[in-house]
Amino acid sequence: MRTTQHGKHLTQVTKFPGFFPINAYFVGEDDGLTLIDTGLAGECRGYLAHAAALGAPIVRIVLTHAHGDHVGSLDELHGALPDAEIIASARDARFLRGERGLDPDEPQSPLRGSITTVRAPLTRTVNGGDRIGSLAVVATPGHTPGHIALLDTRDGTLIGGDAFMTLGGPAVSGTFKWGFPIGPWVTWHRPTALASAHQVLGLKPTRLAVGHGPVLEQPGSAIAQAIAEAEAALAGGRHA
Repeated sequence: MRTTQHGKHLTQVTKFPGFFPINAYFVGEDDGLTLIDTGLAGECRGYLAHAAALGAPIVRIVLTHAHGDHVGSLDELHGALPDAEIIASARDARFLRGERGLDPDEPQSPLRGSITTVRAPLTRTVNGGDRIGSLAVVATPGHTPGHIALLDTRDGTLIGGDAFMTLGGPAVSGTFKWGFPIGPWVTWHRPTALASAHQVLGLKPTRLAVGHGPVLEQPGSAIAQAIAEAEAALAGGRHA
């Protein structure tokens, strides 16, 4: 694992398990560290070691969505940190508990990606507008029905999970990029993902941290360009 510091509060933790990197993030709070996403299975010891190097305990784990490359080490982390909070969106929490159906008011597109069931008990579920310490929860459905992003209210950092990818260039979830060609095949509903991207642009984040690819500083123009590409792709019936 490789760590990279971004600003005062954010530490990026990157694992290179194969053809593309997977990011998780530590966010510093007054009471310790919030770990956002847990990568693939088998990475618990790495997260614990990096938390120790940062000199603070992991007091909560927040999951942006229910795919296996974001929740893979959750059960192992829960075993090592039984008192840490585990938080997910109310919608994707149902997938984590084993459900696989769609609600009647949701687009009836097939679920995509590695939707994963976990054994660790969720201690809290959240919806858009809720707060987790310094982080404001932003509902960003599309990649999954209950995908969330987290906005650090102290400095404007947006931790976006897979609402965007930046590997191979900034892209809205579901847009084909040669650097991350699997995007269209792991995103549930592209028009919903595009609507969420517009919402993120309106928040005017100062930093964009995503699950796959580098962190972007002052990402407004990059987000706008990614939205334009996604709109053109949808209008043309293409992935890109």
